Amino acid sequence: MADEHEQPTDESVREAVERSRSGAPAVGAVVRDRFETDEVFQRIIAAADEEIDTGTRELFFSALAGGFAITLTFLIYASMSAKSDSAVVASLLYPIGFIYIILGGYQLYTENTLPPVALVLERLASIPALLRTWVVVAVGNFTGGLLGAAVLAYTGVFPPSTAAVAVEISRHGVEAGFWDLFFKAGFAGLIVAGVVWLDFAARDTTSRFFLVYVAFLMIPLADLFHVVVSFTELMYLVFLGEAALLPGMVGFVLPVFLGNTIGGILLVTVVNYFQTTERRLEAAREDGVERQLSVRELIGGSRVGRTYVPADKPPAGREEGPRRRDGGG
Repeated sequence: MADEHEQPTDESVREAVERSRSGAPAVGAVVRDRFETDEVFQRIIAAADEEIDTGTRELFFSALAGGFAITLTFLIYASMSAKSDSAVVASLLYPIGFIYIILGGYQLYTENTLPPVALVLERLASIPALLRTWVVVAVGNFTGGLLGAAVLAYTGVFPPSTAAVAVEISRHGVEAGFWDLFFKAGFAGLIVAGVVWLDFAARDTTSRFFLVYVAFLMIPLADLFHVVVSFTELMYLVFLGEAALLPGMVGFVLPVFLGNTIGGILLVTVVNYFQTTERRLEAAREDGVERQLSVRELIGGSRVGRTYVPADKPPAGREEGPRRRDGGG
């Protein structure tokens, strides 16, 4: 007769011990706390797809708010510099404007304008659609920066001592050489593009906060340049009669603009895009439906291309397959 209280085997004891009411894995298993590169890329594609379809008015006013928020960076950096002899201490709150923008979801050239590049690379949106997004965001950012610079120049927000330091900070960029500005801005573009990638890899707001803070802290510490901050500094000098607009735009803002753009695109294309595998959009292609734009559409066809919609999870009430927003090429 078998023993009624038969002892469990070693395997059953192990399973019982390792079982958790909370669903935690067994010993030796790992809870995956990060996204694979393919998953990060697909998150960027999804976000870019929504952004590139945003209406011009909404895009502009979001960029306007973002440009004005950059005034906070110029304001606090000049104020801290006037109160401290240490460049490190003065830089501690430099990222504040960028934190407002990125965590607040505002539009910022070089940050929100980089994800749509991935759509163009995947031939899911046309080049005209990308350029339209860039232009609207840049104009909105510059308008917000102009308003912020006017407030700082004309309202007495800066006491005389801080105003003098703000002029000195702004002149530092205006007096720099074209190629020095270009290459320094290129490194800043790499930093911003890295923030974009890591931001989509982050799983919580706390991680995103520290990511943005540390990344943008590198800009003043390394004496780099961001185009929206640079434009705000230039306009501050223009309003005070310390600089001319056209020479400042050509000799200061333009090289920073080009450096930020090229530096960011290089990181997106060379590093982040090509490190992903062909599995990155396989969900959108496995049904054999062609969702990519033709070369003609990509270059000069429809303003916005076909939306990325995973074939295995089509929205309710919508047929699978490609869809366009603004007509064919």
